[in-house]
Amino acid sequence: MKDKTTELFDLIIAGGGMAGSTLAHALLQAKPDLKLAIVEQQQEQVSSVSFDSRSIALAAASVDLLRQWGLWQQLEKHACAIETINVSDRGHFGKTRLTAQEYQRDALGYVLEVEHLGAVLSDKLTGKNGLTRFAPATISEITPQQQQQNIQLSGGRQLACKLLVIAEGGLSASRTLAGFNTAEKPYQQHAVIANLALSQDHQHTAWERFTEHGPIALLPLSDKRYSLVYTVADEMVQQVMQLEDAAFTAHIQQAFGYRAGVFSTAGKRACYPLSLRLSTDVVRHRVALLGNSLHSVHPIAGQGFNLAMRDIAELVTQITAAPSDIGGYAMLRCYQQARQRDIAVVSTATDALVRLFSNKSRTFALARNTGLLAMTLCDELKRPLAEQAMGYRS
Repeated sequence: MKDKTTELFDLIIAGGGMAGSTLAHALLQAKPDLKLAIVEQQQEQVSSVSFDSRSIALAAASVDLLRQWGLWQQLEKHACAIETINVSDRGHFGKTRLTAQEYQRDALGYVLEVEHLGAVLSDKLTGKNGLTRFAPATISEITPQQQQQNIQLSGGRQLACKLLVIAEGGLSASRTLAGFNTAEKPYQQHAVIANLALSQDHQHTAWERFTEHGPIALLPLSDKRYSLVYTVADEMVQQVMQLEDAAFTAHIQQAFGYRAGVFSTAGKRACYPLSLRLSTDVVRHRVALLGNSLHSVHPIAGQGFNLAMRDIAELVTQITAAPSDIGGYAMLRCYQQARQRDIAVVSTATDALVRLFSNKSRTFALARNTGLLAMTLCDELKRPLAEQAMGYRS
């Protein structure tokens, strides 16, 4: 068979979702001379924003990065500030409250509907010099060589690059093709997500409320709405998903209580199983993982996309600093060392929160409520929680 022409790139990104597209934009801003490609399973398309649009929580540090990369200027008008975070354990005495004012900030973070970020990234990347998009397409084969990775697409096209970055999400097929292994710890829980309409203004307040069913997070959105993340045990999820809209709204009201106000209606629901999934390696020969392909954590503290943002920032730093050999051993080793501790700290902390607040033991209940009360009484004990919420850490 006659050899097919191989298309050469400095860097190929497997996955053109939020993480992959943000990386492409940040890289081209930092190094406009790079020759990049994105391989994306979905045909490029930005869906319109509606009542039911899914949302992400952006820590203050992630907003700083978006501002640095020239994206926040277009996103800010669509984002809803989080000025207060209330954390409580329903039926127990423990609770604590974080405010932006305490830390001399305008906001602890923001909530943004993902379609807005998708639209801005699409606008920034469309027609961008140095960027080629292969979509819809998947990677069918990855063959390492000393100075490059050879990649075959499902349609037969042959590509090669100095560095392959995999940002396909938690169930990445390319991660497996590249030889990475993952460790997974199922939580026997599902996250049910939906948007809730309120009968009154939420006053830019977010809630993390721990109940006998699991944690409930409410994130403020525009137009008197909350983005809901409701954690339920596996055996309950179908029952919750099959409720009529009015019954579901009443169920959430009953489970959460009335501290956040009265929920008037609920939008479309979706659910997904929860687990802690970590790749056993951050990098391999001329391959780096990013975002959920590297780490999938419980949504209990809203850290998932913020971790990905710090992956992106570090990878951009290392690629920009690489004198010539993008994807070389020294560069990838620096990226790995820089990200390992942050990922370990966040994954360990979120896992501990799940174990602590999903446990019905009276001893655990006393311990967690004593901890929440102590944070209320002592600002220095509360500061680490606030720093995690804002995405700032030493």
